[in-house]
Amino acid sequence: MDWWRSLVVEVEADAANAFAEALLERGALAASIEDALADTQDAGAVFDEAGVAGMERWARTRVQALFSPDADVETVFAAATEAVGLAPTRVFAIERVADCDWVRRSQDQFRPTQISSRLWIVPSWHEPPDPAGINITLDPGLAFGTGSHATTRLCLRWLEQRVYAGAEVLDYGCGSGILAIAALKLGAGLAVGVDVDLDAVAAARQNAARNRVSAIWLGADTQLEFRADLIVANILANPLKILAPLLAAHCRSGGRIALAGILESQAEEVTESYQAWFAMSQYDREDGWIALEGVRR
Repeated sequence: MDWWRSLVVEVEADAANAFAEALLERGALAASIEDALADTQDAGAVFDEAGVAGMERWARTRVQALFSPDADVETVFAAATEAVGLAPTRVFAIERVADCDWVRRSQDQFRPTQISSRLWIVPSWHEPPDPAGINITLDPGLAFGTGSHATTRLCLRWLEQRVYAGAEVLDYGCGSGILAIAALKLGAGLAVGVDVDLDAVAAARQNAARNRVSAIWLGADTQLEFRADLIVANILANPLKILAPLLAAHCRSGGRIALAGILESQAEEVTESYQAWFAMSQYDREDGWIALEGVRR
């Protein structure tokens, strides 16, 4: 295959991550998020002050998703907008994109990201800015998660503070494997990554090999016989609510869980879904997103 179909749409900044994730869940092969040009005028797009405040204060955010040539992009677009509550009349464009063009665009957007004084996410085509730091070499491939979004940064900081030598970690919704790999590089003794998308599982396995760490990567339909010391789930609010009993069952008593992919307005409802099993609190927030933390009762 030497060309693809690409969906391009501008959304409110604080909805961009959720919309990209919804596209991936419905058949997009990859998705990217970038600042939209300030002088672009799309009649159907509406941007309010809340959107301007989110995601590094981008006034307008462009989501671009990659599809196979025979994909029903219009149907996927309609389902994704409905899932995240965007206006169905929003203006969008579908383009034909060559293989090399997509790779070049993705690489231009993905640069080394400093998470803390010692922790870096480094694309596989870059040299580490700090060779002495903890560098996670990453190529997201067809998976979600590059470390550039606030929700991923929140989870990485949580792991840096909570991982201890020998800890057993479950990364549910592992995407590119970034969080499980980080946990191992921070001293965890075991990391298990789970995802519904088998392309993500394959990308995570490759990224683990790049980082010379060994993790267990599973599809979500695999029976999981594992109780973790630490669980991290960077997904979306609605799936997190549904997953509460499952994640609780895989967390040992006294263990901790971090939940991300949650807008500030969704924090209370997600907290309520987990309170039967966890003593919940707010861990941190960034760019309109919140990470919650719980301790298993």
